[in-house]
This record gives sequence, C-alpha cells and structure tokens, in this order.
Amino acid sequence: MEKQDTLWDLFQKKNISRRSFLKTCITITGVMGLAPGMISEVIRAAETRPLTPVIWLHGHECTGCDEAFIRSQSPLASDLLLNMISLEYMDVLGAAAGEPLEHHLEETIKKYDGNYLLIFEGAVPLAENGIYCMVGGRPIAETLKRVAKGAAAIIENGSCAAWGGIQAARPNPTKSVAVSEAVSGKPIVKVPGCPPIPEVLTATIMHYVLFGQLPPLDKEGRPKQFFGNRIHDTCYKRPFFDSGMFVEKFDDSGSKAGWCLYKVGCRGPVAYNSCGNMRWWNGLSYPIQSGAPCVACGSNNFWDIDPFYERLPNIPVPNTIVNADKVGFVLAGATTAGVVAHGVASYIQHKKHEAKEQAEATQPKREEDSE
Repeated sequence: MEKQDTLWDLFQKKNISRRSFLKTCITITGVMGLAPGMISEVIRAAETRPLTPVIWLHGHECTGCDEAFIRSQSPLASDLLLNMISLEYMDVLGAAAGEPLEHHLEETIKKYDGNYLLIFEGAVPLAENGIYCMVGGRPIAETLKRVAKGAAAIIENGSCAAWGGIQAARPNPTKSVAVSEAVSGKPIVKVPGCPPIPEVLTATIMHYVLFGQLPPLDKEGRPKQFFGNRIHDTCYKRPFFDSGMFVEKFDDSGSKAGWCLYKVGCRGPVAYNSCGNMRWWNGLSYPIQSGAPCVACGSNNFWDIDPFYERLPNIPVPNTIVNADKVGFVLAGATTAGVVAHGVASYIQHKKHEAKEQAEATQPKREEDSE
C-alpha cells in the first residue's frame, strides 16, 4: 500500500502556510472537546498520522443525516471530506455512480483491509433476507457485514444506525436494527440524533483520524464530550423552569414570552446531547429555541415514547421528586428562605459593624482620660 499523506503533507502540497496549519489544529482541538493542553498532541498527530480511508454506507434512512452533515461549520464538511480524510466511497456525495462506484468499493476493501473507517448511516433491515433496502443489487445488511469485516472501527451516524430509528418503530415490519445488532467484534461509536449535530460527527471522525482510536464513550456507547450533559443543563430556558414558569399551550402568553416547554412535552430533563450549547447552523438555533420541545431524538426508542407533546410524569429535584405544578412553589419557597436567611445574616453583620465603629470612636477618649 502506497504512502498516504498526512494533514501537514496536504497543507504543504497546497502551499498553505504553517501558521494556517497550526490555526487549523487549534480549531480541531476545540471542536473535539479537548483541553487546550492537548493542542501539541493534535499538532503532532496531524504531522505524522496518514489520512484515514473512509467508506460511508447508507442503509434504511432518509438522508437527513447527510443533509445535516454537509452544513457542518467547524470544520466545514468540504474541508473534512477533501482535506482531512480520504473518502473512498459514499454514494450520496460520490463523483462516480452505479457500477464504477461499486467496483471502487470492492477495490477499497481489499486495498485498505483492516485500516479503513466505516461510517454507516441508517438502520439495517433484516426481514426477508434484507430485501427492504437494496444497494448495488445487494441487501445493505449483506454489504454491511462484508465491509465491516475489514474495518478498523465503525461510526453509527444518526439514531437509525445507533438504535434502529423510525424504521424500528412498532411493529417494525422490516425488522430494522442498529448496526451493532447486525455486526460484532469491532470498536463502535454511536453518534445518535435525528439528525445528529454535524459538528459532533465531524469531531468524532477527526478524533479517530488523529489518534487512531475512538473517543471516550459513555455507557450507551456515545462520545462523552458531546453526550455528557442533559439538554436541561444547558438550556437557556432553565431559569423559567426553576421559577415554575411553564408554557401550557403552544399559543398561550407563556409560549409567546419564551417560558419553559416542559409541560408541553419537552424531554430536556432526560435527554443527553449538545444541542443547548453547540446548536445548529454555526450556533444559530436549535429546536427549543425555535419553540419546539425536545423529543430526545438522540435516545433509544424515542419514536415509541409517545405522545411527544405530553409532559414527563416527574422531575428530579435534589433529594425529592416533584411535578411541574409543584416545582415553582418548591423553588420559590427555597428562594424565599434564602432571602430571609440573607436578610438575617446582613442584619447581624450590620450590628457587628456598628459595634466595631462605636468601639473605635470611644478608644481615643479613654486614652485621653487615662492621661
């Protein structure tokens, strides 16, 4: 196998300055959710590690994940595809199509056996020998198993690949499953979402490209740096939740004022994702900001937990469980208690200060009397 270029080799071939290369590495470090102290390691990896060959397959899906991906801003999807990986096969964005593209897939599997990254998008239908999703004249389930055999690692892109998705909703007539249920024995990372945040996908890809391994994962198999917080923890409407100010109907005054959407079905308190802090389209917005409650689209079985617009049964509050009708009262009571405590403490401090000033004022007089 011929020598593959590193990211630094590519910059040099295109006469891009070392300064721009270092800026790119700093940006990549931030996008991957790494600490600033990791910048030197990212630079070293970008100088020495060859660009990773990537095979990108599509199963039972709507192509919405691709539509999201091509809108990645940091880095741009074009930069990732053209400069940071060696994209060998992708039927949605491939320059070739039909038999030539399928022939190239077979060549890639042989040429980079054991060294390529497999990205799979969509569910894997298993019913009736997989006839519900055919690509290149073969069931996608068959192609997945064949390509996965030579992959170094697999990224499940989107909730369909990660959990089975809408196709797996009851009664699941096509027997659609997640990639991890169709193949085994390979390192797999889930990047769920319907669709996933594009920068989460690009950052996950870059982590593997630069370090040759998947990022740290949570118990669900998702990248910790992007699925470590609840939507609730980073939501800009959280102050309204804490104050017990909830939208009751989508057209009421609370909705127009931007109050918390918990009562109309928002699953932010139980959904783990980065929508609240990363947002979409270069940080412009996300569903809650546009007035729609979170449906926890990055969670397993979200499509079968219905109805979407009915509130969750309870809210976890430290040391207790209360519902939305009581949370405002509980937190307001705590606030009132805090105000009272603060007032008492302030009064005591004020009295101490007065006593100190009075003592200091009488001290010189006592000294004069003693003379």
